Amino acid sequence: MQPLTWYLRRLQTMSPQELGWRVTGTLHGTADRCLLPLRQRQLSPRALEGRNGDAAARELRLVDVELGEWAASPLALEAGWCGRLRAQGDAAAGHRLSFFDLENQHLGEPIDWNRDHKHEKAAPMRFAPWIDYRDFAVTGDCKFVWEPNRHHQLVVLGRAYRATGDVRFAAALKEQLDSWLDQCPYGIGMNWRSPLELGIRLINWVWTLGLVRDSGVVDEVFRVRLLNSAYLHLWEISRKYSRGSSVNNHLVGEAAGVYIGSTYFYNLKHAARWRARSREILCEEILRQTYPDGCTREQALGYHLFVLQFFLLAGMVGRRSGEDFPPAYWERLERMFAFVGALTEGGRTLPMFGDADDGYVLDLGGERGDPGPWLAVGAVLYGRADFKAWAGGWSEPALWLLGREGRERFETIPRPEALRLASRAMSDAGYYLLQSGHCDGPDRISVVFDCGELGMGPLAAHGHADAMAFTLRAFGEDVLVDPGTYDYFTYPQWRKYFRSTRAHNTVVIDGQDQSEMLGPFMWGAKAHARCVLWEPIAAGGKVVGEHDGYTRLADPVVHRRTLELDGLKRELTVADDILTRGSHDVEVCFHLAENCRVRQAVPNRCEIDVGPGGVTIELDPRLSVRTRCGSEDPVGGWVSRGYHRKTPSTTLVGRCTVVGNTSLVTRITIDRARVLQAAVPGVPEP
Repeated sequence: MQPLTWYLRRLQTMSPQELGWRVTGTLHGTADRCLLPLRQRQLSPRALEGRNGDAAARELRLVDVELGEWAASPLALEAGWCGRLRAQGDAAAGHRLSFFDLENQHLGEPIDWNRDHKHEKAAPMRFAPWIDYRDFAVTGDCKFVWEPNRHHQLVVLGRAYRATGDVRFAAALKEQLDSWLDQCPYGIGMNWRSPLELGIRLINWVWTLGLVRDSGVVDEVFRVRLLNSAYLHLWEISRKYSRGSSVNNHLVGEAAGVYIGSTYFYNLKHAARWRARSREILCEEILRQTYPDGCTREQALGYHLFVLQFFLLAGMVGRRSGEDFPPAYWERLERMFAFVGALTEGGRTLPMFGDADDGYVLDLGGERGDPGPWLAVGAVLYGRADFKAWAGGWSEPALWLLGREGRERFETIPRPEALRLASRAMSDAGYYLLQSGHCDGPDRISVVFDCGELGMGPLAAHGHADAMAFTLRAFGEDVLVDPGTYDYFTYPQWRKYFRSTRAHNTVVIDGQDQSEMLGPFMWGAKAHARCVLWEPIAAGGKVVGEHDGYTRLADPVVHRRTLELDGLKRELTVADDILTRGSHDVEVCFHLAENCRVRQAVPNRCEIDVGPGGVTIELDPRLSVRTRCGSEDPVGGWVSRGYHRKTPSTTLVGRCTVVGNTSLVTRITIDRARVLQAAVPGVPEP
């Protein structure tokens, strides 16, 4: 339960229109509770029919893999796709799933769909809108309840059937859906609590049915039960779209679920109206929730890839159903792809700026969170050689979406011989890249500087207090990282830390965050960042940014940071200007990737073994430098690559007290030729 002050501050973020909508929603909820038994009754096929009769599914070509094709496919066998898919299908058929930090977790016989299986806590089975899903004492961690209920594993089972022709995978899929329909009656429990979860589940149902349509497992009784639930999913989302201060990736996922579901189940009652409204929302939100340069306005790069998948899949369904989206939609989607590609030039993955919760829409193979397969799809859709280079090659997800014809088109796209890294400004979003060397070359250096907004809208829910933070990659490896997210609901102290200024490669003044943290998904006073100077050159360049987050202090402070990369000298200079009149305590933080090995050769100088090469960080001599590695008191020295997963790493913390305007300079040298002969972990600060 949140404290009263939280609710009061939350109310301040709402417009009068939103307040009215929420009050009306509460009244509707009371009526819904009274009408629940009536709405839970199964409708006949005739009652579900639209104007044209026959509540059937549309024949959409969503799957371009022929039945049993992989059994003898050289590509699938050589790439190991078939073996991995069989193993994943066997695990899913045996009710063993892997998600977040759970590996091969058995979920029961039958699967218990209303349980947090990590904490072995039953989720409440009462009227869904009245469940406080953020209260761990009530529901456990809601994400551990919802994740298996998104039904990604059903698509895995459908793919396993499609690839091998083995009908037992299709039978296992039907068994799980049957048990879900038994245990999750409309309007009751956590699985009807969030419209976003309903939207993701609908998309997975559509792909699942497309995969097993010719298997014979979809008998008439099962079909009618599923149509009833699909109808209720569509109806429930359509009347509860996110609004006001809550509009973010949730609205995109809700609309994508309704659009894809109402296009596939095209002849359900009201489907045409739902389809038209959801399409309208998607066309609006792709422009409203992204900057012109393609970046998500949530300033959370994990969510950027998540919403890109929603927009892409909805667009492909529209195109294949003869109802293509307008050019402006596809143009902005192309920019979203280009943004992803540019930020992965220095390494394989996106930097972890802002929140991430491992969210994805469909399990089509490959590594979750890997942008490469999606860039391969983008390369084919847009015929772009740079997308192909960023993709790194053809992939299993691309094959499932585009088929053999897509692969043939991919192969015809020319790939640049040696793509040089260029410094880039994503000035709309506030990200600046200082780069030198060659893409995929051992000489590459890539710096990403965060000079953007805290997040989207009054809540900035998924933003972190990371203004003026940066990441560094060298030799294609992470050196200085954004440590990630780790948790939303289970561990408040860890949620607070990973969002804090101290958890980022930036400067902390007087032990305070740049922006005022009011709750796990809400901010008060926000730091405003801006770029002061941008001077790119052929092998690097200079960028200067500043933020006003500390002007709220009794003695105001402005933090101005200058990054200058000289690619020829392989040197990055970081100058932190503390602009103030009085005295302040300053911390300069540098978070190293978990695979870096560190030794402190002399005070203020650290030598780092990155694997392919060495990096030296020399902090300003006025700073007293300590290291933290896997520390819990004080918290520091951690990297989280996924939800509920964290690994000890080394954080360098330089401290000093400044009086008046002060400039602190750190020099980072990247030397590919030197690999440290000996290294020891950083020693946790006493």
